[in-house]
Amino acid sequence: MQKLKINEVYISIIIAIALFYYINLPQNRQGLQTQKKVILISLVIGVLLMLAKFTAYFITSSNSILTDATESIVNILAGLFAFYSIYVAAQPRDSNHPYGHGKVEFFSVFIEGSLIVIAGILISFKSAYNLFYPHEISDLMDGTLIIAAAGIINYALGYYLVAQSKKLNSLTLYADGKHLQTDAYTSVGIVAGLILIYVTGLTYLDSILSILVGFFIIYSGYKLVRKSVSGLMDESDFDTADEIIAILNDHRKDSWIDMHNLRTQRYGPDLHIDCHITLPYYFNLSKVHEEVSEVDKFVNHKADSNMEFFIHADPCLPECCHYCRMPDCEVRTENKRIDIIWTTKNVTRNQKHFTQDV
Repeated sequence: MQKLKINEVYISIIIAIALFYYINLPQNRQGLQTQKKVILISLVIGVLLMLAKFTAYFITSSNSILTDATESIVNILAGLFAFYSIYVAAQPRDSNHPYGHGKVEFFSVFIEGSLIVIAGILISFKSAYNLFYPHEISDLMDGTLIIAAAGIINYALGYYLVAQSKKLNSLTLYADGKHLQTDAYTSVGIVAGLILIYVTGLTYLDSILSILVGFFIIYSGYKLVRKSVSGLMDESDFDTADEIIAILNDHRKDSWIDMHNLRTQRYGPDLHIDCHITLPYYFNLSKVHEEVSEVDKFVNHKADSNMEFFIHADPCLPECCHYCRMPDCEVRTENKRIDIIWTTKNVTRNQKHFTQDV
């Protein structure tokens, strides 16, 4: 009977590998449809790997293997919510959601992280109990081989999801991929521990290993929860700000005297940017519109994300003259004395540069 179960596990692993190669075939479509496809196949592979890990647990009765199998349940639940969040994020803007529905991805990541933390706590408690009330472990090497194969597949799938998340600007895929990679690292530690138990015959190491893995799982879940809360609270994204400011510096025109009060908000794959730009006060409305449109065009052409700009134009003041780059300006009150390079520090402040310590 155990031999039959092991054969079923090997067949499931082979199917999982075949599905992984399938999702690496060239894609004809990008965007949300691709995200849905990746999540669906990730779910299928997750179910197969969960069955494999629980079979390994029933064969061995190892707490360490049960730890890995329990985390697979979390993978599946998280994947289901991730699929739903991508569906919601795809809905068009409406009167109640003028910026779209993309922030649902942060809820998806929050739930995934919370489930991981809960799983880690339950695993740690059960393992602590079995440390004092141990039980027999059998067929350890069969279970070890299954967990090792599942770990390799999990890491490969997680690596693929992270790569796709960067390509599609999807926080949901990123969180799911990182979770699968964490699961793979967990499997590596478990396999090493199981081999040590097999060699030494010290079965109590199984519970100790499981407790350590449980703490690692809790920490991994906390990081995802932290990331989701920072997004929901619109925490500053300095990496994105650095990217935008670098593009603006590379394409900066002399008429762009000052850029300040730059703020970023992420809504799923899209970014909403607010900023103020100081232009010569004698520009007419058409010229101002042209300059503002150029800022939008340069950044969206070069950046990795889709960005929606809301740019407020300010007229220049005499205090700007000492760093204004405009050549042959007839209304200049003093010569240009310094050249201010835009940085995250001076562009994100809600002050013109002449009021800042730049």
